[in-house]
Amino acid sequence: MLDDVDRRLLRHWQGAPEMTSADLAVVLGLPAARVARRIERLREAGIVRGIHGVVDWGALGYAVEVSLRIQLEKSVQGAFDAFLAAAREVPEVTEIQTFLGRVDVRLTAIARDMGHWQVLYRERILALPHLAEIEALMHVATVKTDQSLPL
Repeated sequence: MLDDVDRRLLRHWQGAPEMTSADLAVVLGLPAARVARRIERLREAGIVRGIHGVVDWGALGYAVEVSLRIQLEKSVQGAFDAFLAAAREVPEVTEIQTFLGRVDVRLTAIARDMGHWQVLYRERILALPHLAEIEALMHVATVKTDQSLPL
């Protein structure tokens, strides 16, 4: 599906997502219009889903980050969907992932400090529907976070 030019384009764009199609055209040695068409084709194919700004939550005063491993009540019909819908409504939840296996869902939540975390945990997280088991893992450090692929 991808040719060598597409791979080069994606490799450069992953490394510097602020690059415009004109910037990429210079690096790739191609006309800007051709690069713009390739980017549009990659978007239409669902390969490029968007460009995101990376926010440093700590710089905005959110000093606490917690991963929550959650098991849900599986005997209740619709429990999974009800839980996910309610979890999406918690503004401090920054990520929701679903799994097969012992853990059903993993949430990432942020809080300003431990006091804020305690209120968030008691009033919002524990109030989510159909919780069977929950384990909170406090983040200590992020060692690597990279969504670039080796193209």
